[in-house]
Amino acid sequence: MRGLGSWILLAGIGVSILVLFILNLLLGSVEIPVRSIAGILAGSDGEPAIWTNIILKSRLPQSLTAAVAGAGLAVSGLLMQTVFRNPLAGPSVLGISSGASLGVAFVVLLSGSIGGVALSRLGVMGEVTVTVAAIVGALLIMALIAFVAQKVRGNVTLLIMGVMIGYIANAVIGVLKFFSAEEDIRAYVIWGLGSFSRVSGGQTAVFVTIMVILLPLTFLLTKTLNLMLLGDDYARNLGLNIKRARSIVISAAGVLVAVVTAYCGPIVFLGLAVPHICRGLFHTSSHAVILPASMLAGALLALLCNLIARLPGFEGALPVNSVTALVGAPVVMWVLFNKRKGSA
Repeated sequence: MRGLGSWILLAGIGVSILVLFILNLLLGSVEIPVRSIAGILAGSDGEPAIWTNIILKSRLPQSLTAAVAGAGLAVSGLLMQTVFRNPLAGPSVLGISSGASLGVAFVVLLSGSIGGVALSRLGVMGEVTVTVAAIVGALLIMALIAFVAQKVRGNVTLLIMGVMIGYIANAVIGVLKFFSAEEDIRAYVIWGLGSFSRVSGGQTAVFVTIMVILLPLTFLLTKTLNLMLLGDDYARNLGLNIKRARSIVISAAGVLVAVVTAYCGPIVFLGLAVPHICRGLFHTSSHAVILPASMLAGALLALLCNLIARLPGFEGALPVNSVTALVGAPVVMWVLFNKRKGSA
């Protein structure tokens, strides 16, 4: 019965994703009829050009980006919480997001000082450069963390190392800000607010394709993740190479965070909150259930946050991080409260 209930719940989340996806296409500052949206998506030429541009160049890419980014962050958060056996571990816990921010800081904050031209004025070329810099920065930090994971035994030591690397990256960013032009600092701050609308045009297809390839690959880690839940000693007795497994899981989580942060900026709280929501809904820790549930719930929550961020009536759109924090922070407080209550 429990298995049937899980499938029904997963199907419900899937239907909710579809509903929210449609609402993301339908709602906005410009009102577009449902029939016109369907015609535009079907390739009809009879709709106003402005409506076609809004749907195909803004709302559709933004909705696709939100869905796959939310799924990626949620899965990354689940992997981190499992490998560290820490309910408050999230995608940014190892400084990977800080590495992406550092890469962006180097190209954005130094571009005006060295080249004399602010990167924010270079349009598409500037956006591509920022994306590449974020990926390079995140992957370099991830490689360092994977190397450290092979050298240290305890998860706590690795966790502390990750936090310290994050602090060092933020310190370097602070120095770069001090010596940078005001326009470059503003461009960097806007990037740091996070946004699902930054990905457009050909970038959307590239981003979605990368995530559609990476996300299913994480299902190959299901057995490893379930063994890691049993503890290092028991998992080792069952034949699991702990150091190798930890490096693989951390690398998988790091690549997901690197790609999402590169295209969307640092998105907070989604990766931390969604796994806890899924454990509460499904009442299990088995990754055969929690992994696909987190993937779907992450997409659902990201679409909801994106919809709230650009509700009709707002001038432009709210920063996505402001909305995700309002959703995720109460979940974190709930986890801390229950943990304290259980230990009392």
